[in-house]
Amino acid sequence: MDSALAHGRKDGVALTRSPRAVRPDLEQVFRTSYPRVVAVAARVLGSRDEAEDVAQEVFLTFGRSDVPAGEALPWLSVAAAHTALNHLRTGKRRTGREQAARPEATAVPDVADAVVASEERRRVRAALARLPRKQAIALVLRHSGLSYAEVAAALDLSPGSVGTTVRRAESALRKELNA
Repeated sequence: MDSALAHGRKDGVALTRSPRAVRPDLEQVFRTSYPRVVAVAARVLGSRDEAEDVAQEVFLTFGRSDVPAGEALPWLSVAAAHTALNHLRTGKRRTGREQAARPEATAVPDVADAVVASEERRRVRAALARLPRKQAIALVLRHSGLSYAEVAAALDLSPGSVGTTVRRAESALRKELNA
């Protein structure tokens, strides 16, 4: 999938239906793809609640698109990563409400360990948001469980270049974390 497709265009043609038209295969695609979309977004955001919000946005966009059903999962995976990164970059986070709603947030065995772990996750997410978009998405998709072939299809790369892209992304992430 090329970046034009990830942004809702293919061959210069918009991939959106009229605002009221909803694709007939949306329910089936939603049922089969929702767990993967949430997993990709959660990998970026670190919050299942926020990931579900991102998934909702992604499926709303997909529901009005003309993306072929056979390309749905790669398109949705990339869209989830893009949307989640946008949420990180623009600061549209609702963690206060979500933290209060989670009972496990009150049952922390060691507060110091929790603070250190939370700070480390925040640093990784901030560093991920500073990576070039293609590297960040390749890294997120690969570490979300997509195969090399799935990442290649989603990002319009050759399967042989996925490993190189992921290794470069990991290296850039380490540099960002050590900077």
